[in-house]
Amino acid sequence: MLELHDITAGYDKDTPVVRNATLALAPGESVGLLGPSGCGKSTLARVAALLHRPDTGTVMLDGEPVRGWRYRAPRPQRTAFGVVFQQPRLSADPRLRLTDLIAEPLRATGRRDEIAPRLAELVVSVGLTPDLLGRRPHEVSDGQLQRACLARALVLRPRWLICDEMTAMLDASTAAALVAAVEDYRTATGAGLLAVAHDQVLLDRWCDRTVHWEKLTAAEAGE
Repeated sequence: MLELHDITAGYDKDTPVVRNATLALAPGESVGLLGPSGCGKSTLARVAALLHRPDTGTVMLDGEPVRGWRYRAPRPQRTAFGVVFQQPRLSADPRLRLTDLIAEPLRATGRRDEIAPRLAELVVSVGLTPDLLGRRPHEVSDGQLQRACLARALVLRPRWLICDEMTAMLDASTAAALVAAVEDYRTATGAGLLAVAHDQVLLDRWCDRTVHWEKLTAAEAGE
């Protein structure tokens, strides 16, 4: 279970962008988080993925409170999450070839022996072709780079996926392909999903339930 209790967070303690937000996500469940641009959805998603320490509140993972964030989080907790961000060019090292971009989490966790088989699986599942793997981000399209970013998010076989406006910059066919790849992974593994967007039609079709930002209170989570 992934639980966020009474989260207040931001980048200036005097002006938090998230106030008293509570949300719960069960294993295997897909939850959409709907709200307008700039409301704080991405900040809450970063808190949920252990990438941003909240000012107040508690994050619970499998019944245990999270006490470390980013690289300070215990490895079993931080590697339980795979994250796909809205802008692939801001989340990809421009110096890396796509093959190294995807394999980066495996190298960072000392699992180099898994690189070849995982790449072979993921390239097919996200719709990349082998000729693209030797290219760097500036040599591929936004859609191709986002496919690589999704593969990177999946490479450690996470139990929780956080997709923060994953399809916002993509054409309709690429967006549909990436959503399908996420759902294939969830079907195969039972991973939970938090999908952040401002497109209600997308979230209603994609997720088991959609939570509206303005209703993100303790009462909503209890329901």
